[in-house]
Amino acid sequence: MCGIAGLIYRGKTSNVGAEMTSMLQALKHRGPDSTGFAVYGEPSEGDYIMRVKVAEREDLDSGRGFTEVLAQRIEAVEALLKEHKADVKAKEEATSYALRYLISHDGDTEEMARHIEELEGVEILSMGNSLELIKDLGDATEVSETYGLNEFSGTHGIGHTRMATESDVDIRSAHPYWAFPYNDVSVVHNGQITNYWIMRREMEHRGHRFMSNCDSELLAVYTADNLANGVTLEDSLRRSIDEIDGVFTYLVATKDQLGMAKDTMAAKPLVLYESDDLIAMASEEVAIRAILPHEIDTTDPYDEEVRVWQA
Repeated sequence: MCGIAGLIYRGKTSNVGAEMTSMLQALKHRGPDSTGFAVYGEPSEGDYIMRVKVAEREDLDSGRGFTEVLAQRIEAVEALLKEHKADVKAKEEATSYALRYLISHDGDTEEMARHIEELEGVEILSMGNSLELIKDLGDATEVSETYGLNEFSGTHGIGHTRMATESDVDIRSAHPYWAFPYNDVSVVHNGQITNYWIMRREMEHRGHRFMSNCDSELLAVYTADNLANGVTLEDSLRRSIDEIDGVFTYLVATKDQLGMAKDTMAAKPLVLYESDDLIAMASEEVAIRAILPHEIDTTDPYDEEVRVWQA
């Protein structure tokens, strides 16, 4: 079933971490397996925020010796950062397996990222100038408290509560997805893509990487491929309705935009609220009312509808 939510402010910032937490907690009944956030703060030109995991949570049950494995993997990540002449300005460990690096790098960032992900057990969740992607097992409140999201100030964000149907219950299969290696692009999706494997092979032939077997990751790679080739976000969303088969409602965020698209059948729900300075959307109105408890007017986007908003 899954639940998706997103919000974007026009011309100002807000505590989007806390607001996304409230929205996703209200959708917990739609997906109890994992929760994920993609939040966008003030861009830091020349610097990158890298969110990386060095293990799945279930790996921690491997025994006491796995603590040493974690330390070795982190050491290997930092050795590669140094090898690629990345200056680590700050480092935070939200958990023993999830880290946040603020780095400055003037070289080939894609090459550096690919080398890091060649390490066993290591996955870059996101790398961007303003994007921070956080996802883990548990509900929104649990994940938000673990990763300190309640104090995150920014312009927009998207999130997802997941009920696993087609793939495993792990962080790798949780949403949102980052469109490696294109920074600041993220996607959440409710639905099922039936031509996933055909399109995945096409994207892999173009040199794109996939880190999971979840069909939703395709949407992130597809979007990034289009944007990298000069297609606007709105045109990419419109193309997806014709080129991607299945039932889907999905949200895409970039460094300064938030977009949505519904497929031809419009079987997956989305409720939309729009005011002069805030646009909020979610699978159910209860999520919007979690941050706007007063009386509001909402709409339901139609089939094949595409919308894009600017921060």
